[in-house]
Amino acid sequence: MMNYLNLPLVSWTNGTIMIGIFVLVVIGLVVAVFLLMNSDKPKN
Repeated sequence: MMNYLNLPLVSWTNGTIMIGIFVLVVIGLVVAVFLLMNSDKPKN
């Protein structure tokens, strides 16, 4: 069973790039929602 862990099933460079893009998108969405919430509160 230990031999399966040595197989290069995941490209770490591609994985880190994908995770980095995903993190940037999530942060962008959170910032957008936060800005929309702050811009709506003074109107009320």
